[in-house]
Amino acid sequence: MSRHEGCDASVLLDSTPDNRSEKESPANNPSLRGFEVIDEAKARIESVCPSTVSCADILTFASRDAAYFAGGIKYAVPAGRRDGRVSIESEVLSNLPPFSFNAVQLKDSFARKGLTLDEMVTLSGAHSFGVSHCSSFADRLNATCPQDPKMDWKFDAFLKSKCLSAGSDPTVNLDVVTPNRLDNQYYKNLQKGRGLLTSDQTLQTSALTARLVAVNAKRPRAWTANFAAAMVKMGSIEVLTGDRGEIRRTCRVVNKY
Repeated sequence: MSRHEGCDASVLLDSTPDNRSEKESPANNPSLRGFEVIDEAKARIESVCPSTVSCADILTFASRDAAYFAGGIKYAVPAGRRDGRVSIESEVLSNLPPFSFNAVQLKDSFARKGLTLDEMVTLSGAHSFGVSHCSSFADRLNATCPQDPKMDWKFDAFLKSKCLSAGSDPTVNLDVVTPNRLDNQYYKNLQKGRGLLTSDQTLQTSALTARLVAVNAKRPRAWTANFAAAMVKMGSIEVLTGDRGEIRRTCRVVNKY
């Protein structure tokens, strides 16, 4: 998502000799993967229905399908987005909340995109799936400092065993209990001091959001319904429609006219 366009598949654009794209931002590289899956989907669609389905729509459909296959979450999303022609590395960090944010900072960051506090906590539940590099939470695992008091001591020991002895930057599951399932286990982990990122655990330790964590931990069906609704809303943030933008023929590069 860029400051100028919003949900316009700008993150799919490759860098050019005179511009570093959003892919190059530390917030996206190397954490974002699967670009080749989007490339294949676009190529197949273009072969039968050229210049009709945007890369932005394909990304939205892929997110919807991933939620279903990973968590059984079903929802419909509108189509009609168009693709942007701008992707600037320097704009990413000012638009994505960093892993160090506290609950108030997260609330304000999501509010700037039109998302409520409830929706912010609900969407954070996506961290029940996927992985994070150790470098993203290294500040919580300094071997020379006392344990982070907000972290369960067994979880702290587990993470240090995975991260501090490794020579590279290994990954750890965001949710070590149900790592391959998109569900409300994330909130149960937070209640036990097992949130991986600072921006995760703050939802439990902050009075602003602790109640919402408790509700989502206790009511999985309600969280599922709210997550689906929030995903639809997020997929409509500052989209390009009508004659704005374009429908890229290839998701990695803008069209040449």
